[in-house]
Amino acid sequence: MIGKVSPRGSRVSGLIYYLFGLGRNEEHTDSHLVAGWRHPAELEPPLRDDGHRDFRHLTGLLQQPHEALGDRGFAKPVWHCSVRAAPGDRVLSDDEWAQVACDIMHRTGLAPYGRDDDAVRWVAVRHADDHIHLVATLARQDGTRPRLWNDYYQVGEACRAAEERFDLRRTAPRDRTAARRPTRAESEKAHRCGRPEPPRVTLRWAVSSAAAAASSEQEFFARLDGVGICVRKRFSTRNPGEVTGHAVALAGDTAREGGPVWFGGGKLAADLTLPKLRCRWNVNAPGSGERFTVTERSALWEDAARVAAGAARQISDLAFADPAGAADAAWAAADTLHAAAAALGSRVLRQAADSYDRAARAQYGRVPRPAQPGNELRRMARLLSAVSISGDPVLAQATLVGRFARLVEAVAYLRDAQQRAAQAAAARRAAEHLYAAMPGHAGPAARRHVPTRTATERSRMEFPFPPGMVQPETEPLAGAYRSRKPGPSPSLSPGSRSGRSPGR
Repeated sequence: MIGKVSPRGSRVSGLIYYLFGLGRNEEHTDSHLVAGWRHPAELEPPLRDDGHRDFRHLTGLLQQPHEALGDRGFAKPVWHCSVRAAPGDRVLSDDEWAQVACDIMHRTGLAPYGRDDDAVRWVAVRHADDHIHLVATLARQDGTRPRLWNDYYQVGEACRAAEERFDLRRTAPRDRTAARRPTRAESEKAHRCGRPEPPRVTLRWAVSSAAAAASSEQEFFARLDGVGICVRKRFSTRNPGEVTGHAVALAGDTAREGGPVWFGGGKLAADLTLPKLRCRWNVNAPGSGERFTVTERSALWEDAARVAAGAARQISDLAFADPAGAADAAWAAADTLHAAAAALGSRVLRQAADSYDRAARAQYGRVPRPAQPGNELRRMARLLSAVSISGDPVLAQATLVGRFARLVEAVAYLRDAQQRAAQAAAARRAAEHLYAAMPGHAGPAARRHVPTRTATERSRMEFPFPPGMVQPETEPLAGAYRSRKPGPSPSLSPGSRSGRSPGR
């Protein structure tokens, strides 16, 4: 069950008229109230002689508390929330939907249980089998304004409680691991303009790829500029010249007023804000501008496969001994996937990287503590971004993709052990895409379904290597592609130097 809080409005009468109407495509049927601050039978709009409903009494009652507040009221007092059950769920009765609506109003604090005479006025309209709409005016009947805080998350908690109560399909928690999805308006605009995907999706991929390939903030912005992405920096008001944030836009994607449509990093994904991107970069790390010979590139592909296999082993070992280190490795694996997809120009690898993003992120926008496996993966991502695939060995690339698949499977086991079903499912989808990119290879059926571990198994701190995973090689590769510049070697074999960077 999913609840969506819409932007606030100013006219409750227009919204009520729409909810009781036929809908844009005449999809509304049998519109009626299932709940409200009073019994639905008292509030149901009556039929007029011409067969149409009379909404004046209902809208008048809804507007009264707001009109009583006068200038102290909200400029946009109409709160609207739609709640929908998943396809395949059983059809809930009006009484069951009424319980869902009352719980939402209670959890948001708009209408706590037992305080209907003092709280806001609200109604719940049902015009389809699978969803309802909640409408409230943000003015309490005791003459004060309601306090509304984190209503989006409170609605989500109410939906999960309803799933438990009525045995419905479970949805993922709102833990900010999922990327921000394009709105309906963005998708329709992309279709009208002939774009293959909404700008938000294109920009998220461009920012993620640039962040994975860059070793510094300056290189990050330069890479975005190099692929034609418009960048707007936000500067500190206290310290002029200090960059505190950024926004990006696609060239040609304009708003109604004619200016570009800007997306802040946080509007793309929780880990794409500038402060969190800075946690990925080490100013002392080798850049990705160097080009390699064919022999060096071959060695790089092979060493990248070794690093991926070693990271998978370390994620398994650190799952309970060092959860923060395992979380950093899982996060850094996303950078390596993005870099490999860009280097190979593979649509399937891009799909794998997109699917894996949710599995990589820490909950609630947190940034994992840097650890050795994550640092090695990030360095490899920067080196892969410098690879030209012309003439490169196909076998080495296929081996790398296979190791990536097993690395992603290890992350799926990690998320299963942490009881994060949505992130585990995202990792398994990414693994399926990676196996699909390997000609003539299909992951075993066991890899496509990983049972959730029990509390007893987790208490034993067991984290076995995924079935069929090849044990990683730990011996360092000969430095065939070592930097020809003075300074530390960029070799990313498990025996190379790494650790927390001074800049972090």
